[in-house]
Amino acid sequence: MVVRIPVKPAFSIAVFSLSIVLVLLLSSTSPYFKTPLPSTSQLEGKVIWSLRRMFEWRPCKWWLQGHLTALPAESNGYIRVDCYGGLNQMRRDLCDGVGIARLLNATLVLPKFEVAAYWNESSGFADVFDVDYFIQQMNGFIKVAKELPLEIASKEPFHVDCSKRKGQFDYIESVLPSLLEHRYISITPAMSQRRDRYPQYAKAALCQACYSALRLTSSLEKKASELLEAIPKPFLSLHLRFEPDMVAYSQCEYPNISPGSIKAIKEAQGDRKPWTGELAHIWRKRGKCPLTPNETAFILHALSIPTNTNIYLAAGDGVMEIEGLTSTYTNVVTKSSLLSGEDFQSMHGNTKAALDYYVSINSDSYIATYFGNMDKMVAAMRAFKGLYKTLFLSRRAFAEFTSQGLKGKELMQALSKAHMDDFVMGRGSALPDCFCEFKL
Repeated sequence: MVVRIPVKPAFSIAVFSLSIVLVLLLSSTSPYFKTPLPSTSQLEGKVIWSLRRMFEWRPCKWWLQGHLTALPAESNGYIRVDCYGGLNQMRRDLCDGVGIARLLNATLVLPKFEVAAYWNESSGFADVFDVDYFIQQMNGFIKVAKELPLEIASKEPFHVDCSKRKGQFDYIESVLPSLLEHRYISITPAMSQRRDRYPQYAKAALCQACYSALRLTSSLEKKASELLEAIPKPFLSLHLRFEPDMVAYSQCEYPNISPGSIKAIKEAQGDRKPWTGELAHIWRKRGKCPLTPNETAFILHALSIPTNTNIYLAAGDGVMEIEGLTSTYTNVVTKSSLLSGEDFQSMHGNTKAALDYYVSINSDSYIATYFGNMDKMVAAMRAFKGLYKTLFLSRRAFAEFTSQGLKGKELMQALSKAHMDDFVMGRGSALPDCFCEFKL
């Protein structure tokens, strides 16, 4: 999911040169068209998964097989990580927070998952993840307190908001003094961190927390296993992002979608208006605009993904224009279509997102139309499990090729080559410090 933060691109009309404007004016094809599919006989390529990869990401040996640095006898205090947003953003913040706590020689307090009306959310850390398993797996990496000492538990932590800090931000210089003074602090990790400055023991704690210590609660894992079992095999998990808030956040226009979808987007926009004219073209060519379900189906077809493929739609029920996908790929299922009962209906955002995550890390293949927090976590976890049929569709390539006037078979061939090159070279995953690139 995406946090609704107003964003403006870091450029203005004044910086555009005459040459860029001319390129735009010469572009003969609008990138907003509904893309018709050539017949199967027109495109007889290899399925992308059949290609031999030259590089792939694997967990670094220093983390999995390294010698743990002994924890200091005394800690500098207690740190609670305050996590906001959707499940996978909160999980990212938790991973970062564990590394920070180890860096500062602090005892980790179980994280706080902030209740957010926007996400239809009320579940906390213990509602999603197995607390005892987390503490057990972090043993030796960091001290974790399930309960606080009485003298600490009676007061609220001193809050240190690091979320907007960027650049050369240093936790030891900026946060450690507050920890030593107050002994109990809460933090929201910085969006931009310098993990390269972390000692290896702090990185190891982060990696262990992210990929070995987080297990769903037994009841939630049981429900996730039932969902996985119900999906026809083999199957592709598709994380398709085209919800009204997502499109509104992107500030992109889609004139060829239905009036109902346009209305839903306008209602979600608020003060954030879409780019128009030349700015809209540049914004789209930078890969900032979400792919529609129709565009997604077109690219899948270009990659020779058979139209009878079993597809699990790892998304909420708010995806617009979904018939653009299902009119071509007819074997599409969702969690709401496969699961029923009061227990599922009573689930909130985090627990439902956990089901999508569980299915996606265990699917035969995984494709994402965006590169958000869930996609980063799923790609990394699939690499951890040795599952490499993972791909991120390129919004930038689609916008670039359509702006050049490519259509039909030519567009498909260009998209196929671009994505296959990325897959073979292992590009696009942007995995964190816990993984190392291996040449095959």
